[in-house]
Amino acid sequence: MEPDIRKFLAGILQMMSTGLLWMLVNTFFGIKLGLFFLDGKITIWHIVFYLWLVSSFVVLARYFSKKLKSLPKFNSPDEDDQLV
Repeated sequence: MEPDIRKFLAGILQMMSTGLLWMLVNTFFGIKLGLFFLDGKITIWHIVFYLWLVSSFVVLARYFSKKLKSLPKFNSPDEDDQLV
């Protein structure tokens, strides 16, 4: 496999696994521990959970943005590679 393709696929796999880990952690704390549902009253743990959810999503989005910029680009062929 070519190095650029390997780097591209490894980057995509890293982003997918990071996103799935983020969802797993937030699903565990939100649904399994019940912090996602307010149930008529808001506790300090609900506020902490929602602050964590928003701030970690912003960090995750910035990570994805930087990771996508570092991946090799395949959309513009070189002039030497074009068939005449």
